[in-house]
Amino acid sequence: MSATPGPRISPADKTIVLGGNFLAEGRTVPVEHGWTWIASAWSIFRRAIGTWIGMAVTLLIIFIVLAVVPLGAIVSFLVTPVFGAGLVIASRTIEQRGEVQFSQLFAGFAYRFGTLLVVGLLYLIGTAVITLAVVVATGISVFELMNATSPEMAVALGLKFVLAVLLILALMLPLFMAIWFAPPLVVFHELGAIEAMKASFKGCLRNVMPFLLYGVVLLIFGFIASIPMGLGWLVLLPVTAASIYTAYRDIYFAE
Repeated sequence: MSATPGPRISPADKTIVLGGNFLAEGRTVPVEHGWTWIASAWSIFRRAIGTWIGMAVTLLIIFIVLAVVPLGAIVSFLVTPVFGAGLVIASRTIEQRGEVQFSQLFAGFAYRFGTLLVVGLLYLIGTAVITLAVVVATGISVFELMNATSPEMAVALGLKFVLAVLLILALMLPLFMAIWFAPPLVVFHELGAIEAMKASFKGCLRNVMPFLLYGVVLLIFGFIASIPMGLGWLVLLPVTAASIYTAYRDIYFAE
């Protein structure tokens, strides 16, 4: 990938804008780049291991707290793209040989916060609509499962529940594609929320095969990371976050 000029900071909206041969709809890259994204992300991670692990632990604590407080689950959807923006900003700083700061984890609250929040809101709405549609279509109920009166009934309801979950995940895939690259597209290119989500979806759609390899590798690494009491996730989570940036740089810029 070719080098890009340094960032231009706009005092008016505090948006970091990247230069270079930006391709708004992305480009198709070879299948093996699914591994390259991870390898490049590892290089970014190992240049600031302590900072990355600190950010990972902080995020885990934040989302655990949000999971148990009232309305925290809703807030977690809203702030996911905001924290995602901070992580890609930190990744870019390291890639450009800058000195990463722990505070960059919260950079999304300063750069294009409103737009990132809209991305999170659309993510929340999309998830709610999909989940509600599947629940209505399948008639699944957690309370029904808990109140099963026989083992046979419990098994039948359990299978129905698993089917509903798989259906939700399948329908969520396009939504995941739409938000995957939305944070860097918002903060680095000043795209609006819907515009960024469309561009993210197209970039992912153009690279189904590299993403398939990428997903398989991360699945294997996820299994390995879970073995030592889950401590490996303190490494895998930052590497995965950095890989979103390296994949974005690969797909949305011409060589």
